Amino acid sequence: MPKMTPTLDLAAYTPVAERIRLFYERFPAGRIVTELVSRESADGATVITFRALAYRAPTDTLPAATGWAAERDDDGEVNAVACLENAETSAIGRALANLGFATSARPSREEMAKANRARLRLADRSAPRGPRRPAQSPAPTERSRAARDSIVEVLSLADELVRADVAPERIRRLRHRITTSPPSVPSLARVERLLGRWLDRLDG
Repeated sequence: MPKMTPTLDLAAYTPVAERIRLFYERFPAGRIVTELVSRESADGATVITFRALAYRAPTDTLPAATGWAAERDDDGEVNAVACLENAETSAIGRALANLGFATSARPSREEMAKANRARLRLADRSAPRGPRRPAQSPAPTERSRAARDSIVEVLSLADELVRADVAPERIRRLRHRITTSPPSVPSLARVERLLGRWLDRLDG
């Protein structure tokens, strides 16, 4: 019997708009700034990367929290027409979640929609397609997508550490190295774990 792909109920998740409402409810004079960091071509697709910065007061010179997000215009029908908007919205959602404006422990509706697109893409690749062939290395598109997602996560963690004034010069050098000469995905994963442990120690 074929395995059925579970259906994702996006209505069960909170949209980023709700996080924005809660932010301005608590900080009426606050502001959310978005930056289009890059718009690049990769493996035949356009990749949009956004950074969002949340300020609690008009006099704040440093953001209270930041968030990064990247989207590809070949990642589903929605991104084909709204890739830029989705990347900007996801970055805002991450920034506000980092500031504590997640209405629950669950991710936002937009984040779950992105994860669902990835899940459907993986399910499509794993579906039977005739005679088995020898295993192949991941396609360049998948490798570059994984690397870009890892870079976004590392940059987001780095922003949090700089904001907390943890080894700012070291973190800035790390960011420069990653953005100018990105390391391999396994190396990025190790850096992500290291930065995550630093943040965990701060929370502790």
